[in-house]
Amino acid sequence: MDTDTIVSQLIEHFREIVSLKDNDIDCISSKLEIIQLKKKDYLLREGQVSRHMRFIAQGSLYAYHIDEKGKENTTQLGIENWWVNDLYSYLSELPSRMFIQANEDTTIIQISKNNLELLYKEVPAVSEFWRLKMQSAYVTLQERTFEHSRVDAYTKYRTFVTTYRNIEQRFPQYMIASYLGITVEYLSYLRKKHQSDVS
Repeated sequence: MDTDTIVSQLIEHFREIVSLKDNDIDCISSKLEIIQLKKKDYLLREGQVSRHMRFIAQGSLYAYHIDEKGKENTTQLGIENWWVNDLYSYLSELPSRMFIQANEDTTIIQISKNNLELLYKEVPAVSEFWRLKMQSAYVTLQERTFEHSRVDAYTKYRTFVTTYRNIEQRFPQYMIASYLGITVEYLSYLRKKHQSDVS
């Protein structure tokens, strides 16, 4: 993908929610940085402060933290046209408690916090875009928190594959299992049960 195609992808993503004029697009484009990651490269490591908002143009990423027993716990999965970040670190400017790593060769568009603050003033539509995005992210987080504590594993899995179609094929089973808070063996059982139910 060439730079113009990559930037156009992000602009179209903004336009799904807000209206942009030509001079708005020029202003946004001038503040973007494109990052290429190879599979297994880190976008963010534990202990680093997240200073960018990051959009996945191509590829996939996952975020995880390591618990006191040394086990990886997957907290986010991301594919094309999704944003991935440690918002806690970004907003608090404190060191991240998670890792964000490329699951495939991945192209990222990132906007630094300073440039985003400038865009809020120069292009008010960007501020509106993030207001709506943050509201949506909060609702999604609340739903996931509720599901995690009150819904059985099969319902969690069914919701996951229905909400995020095609994502399951992009990630190893152990990541999906970790994200859902179950074992790989149990995920395999749930997958077979779901296939049986829908066939």
